[in-house]
Amino acid sequence: MSPISLSEIVSALPADENWGPSTSTETTLDGVPYAPYSKGDKLGRMADWTSEGKDGRDGRGGRQQYNRSYRDQQVYGAGTSSLFAIQVAEDESSFSVVDNTRNTTKTRGFGRGGGTIFRGRGQRGGRNDRGGRGAFQRVGGGRGGQGGDRGYYDNRGGRGGRGGRRFGWKDYDKPQRNRDASVNVKPEWKMLEEIDFNRLTKLNLDTDDGEDLDSYGFLYYYDRTYDKQPAKATERKLNVVDRAAYNVTTSSDPIIQELAEKDEATIFATDNILSMLMCSPRSIYSWDLVILRQGNKVYLDKRDGSSLDMVTVNENAADAPLELSEGNKDSINAPGALALEATFINHNFANQTVSESDTAKFEMSHENPFYDPSEETDPLASKAYKYRRFDLSLNDEEPVHLIVRTELDAVMKNAVNGEDLFLTVKALNEFDHKAQGSGGALDWRSKLVSQRGAVVATEMKNNSCKLARWTVQSILANADVMKLGFVSRANPKNNDRHVILGVGAYKPREFANQMNLSLSNGWGIVRTIVDMCLKKPEGKYVLVKDPNKPVLRLYDVPMTTFDEEVEKDADQGEEEEEE
Repeated sequence: MSPISLSEIVSALPADENWGPSTSTETTLDGVPYAPYSKGDKLGRMADWTSEGKDGRDGRGGRQQYNRSYRDQQVYGAGTSSLFAIQVAEDESSFSVVDNTRNTTKTRGFGRGGGTIFRGRGQRGGRNDRGGRGAFQRVGGGRGGQGGDRGYYDNRGGRGGRGGRRFGWKDYDKPQRNRDASVNVKPEWKMLEEIDFNRLTKLNLDTDDGEDLDSYGFLYYYDRTYDKQPAKATERKLNVVDRAAYNVTTSSDPIIQELAEKDEATIFATDNILSMLMCSPRSIYSWDLVILRQGNKVYLDKRDGSSLDMVTVNENAADAPLELSEGNKDSINAPGALALEATFINHNFANQTVSESDTAKFEMSHENPFYDPSEETDPLASKAYKYRRFDLSLNDEEPVHLIVRTELDAVMKNAVNGEDLFLTVKALNEFDHKAQGSGGALDWRSKLVSQRGAVVATEMKNNSCKLARWTVQSILANADVMKLGFVSRANPKNNDRHVILGVGAYKPREFANQMNLSLSNGWGIVRTIVDMCLKKPEGKYVLVKDPNKPVLRLYDVPMTTFDEEVEKDADQGEEEEEE
């Protein structure tokens, strides 16, 4: 073969300026190639190399293809995908492999794919449980299926025998809750700081165990009969016990005012307010604090009607109770109604579990500073107030001390040496373990005795913020034991009558370790917020937890903020008395 010259190669090149195959006018728009598409198609991927067709790579479908058919309908150009499909030869479509070997592997699936078996932890599925695509399956027995007409598996059956909602692939598009703020932010408020919870969790400040400055009030002795498990046929009812109890805010406390005049500390607070600030990274619902800066003093305060006085229920649950505006049909199971119920339960439970006796009670150094016999008709509740001081100084040159008013609920004799042990008494409440918002809780009536650890662990998960606050309050008060009562509704559909199912005793610091609660982190948060306020001029500030984000915001507000609301409430009270 004779060699080809360069001139021949050049002359063989196409004469036009374009390279490649010739372009037809049928598939071009202004000279640009395009693929026909439907205007209803949504823009998606430019190219999807993972698409294996409707039945998947092996033609069986199953869980890997659970959302592929829906997603393909949304992808750009899906309506014309057949234009680019490879045409399979006719002889290949009828070809199959015959395999006589027995396959012994058992498949476990979600229950929705073809040929899969749903097996929960509370019940076993059999061969007859096989369901076609999209078919409901009856889950027998246990609380996972809930029995009766509610025994169908509808993505809420829980993990076998455990009730509650199971979160799966359909929850990715679940709408976010839009909760209301605890206080309305007015236009004249000026935002100074915005602090993310991730920053707060990294703070750390080690401090001492604190020292007692003074104590007021008295304590009754705890009734040990409540520690015993009631008989199966009987239930101990929760009674309404009207006693005078006070929750005075920091700036209205006469004892704190005296200590401030003596220049005993820089920061003043109550255990209710301080515990909320120390446990703020665990909070979900909105709350607010009022911070007063007067000279070199900082008062951590609260406004009248603050949400800090209410006891939340299942605040940290994955599927927390819904508001009525969000579609909750049970008004008694809405967050506000549950908080009122829990606050009512805690007040009566602490008063009922003590043995009231004028001869057998523990007297503190001074009388209750808030009780006025001439005005009060109800007798005093068993309550002791301890004013304790903590050192939050970073160095010796700039001492920073905090004084907090702590509370104790009862006293108990040590069974070994007879010493007096100080107690805080709180109560967890069960509303309806089958209702929305229960957070997968166990049935306390049947499980509290045999599985108390599991019940407490579930409460730690669903009420992390509430239990952390109670634990911090017990540690601040230097309580020896924290009593936790388990109170349930006598009837799940009635929130007026309750029964006491049992009482547990825990050492506060050990309980904090079980909850992974760090006090040094809490002290670091307090010191950081106080330092922010000390750098600002004198005035009033409001710290607000965002209702929908893990964020704290510090506002500079006028000094008359919230005073107008107090005056309006006072005027309304006078008008009602006149009528």
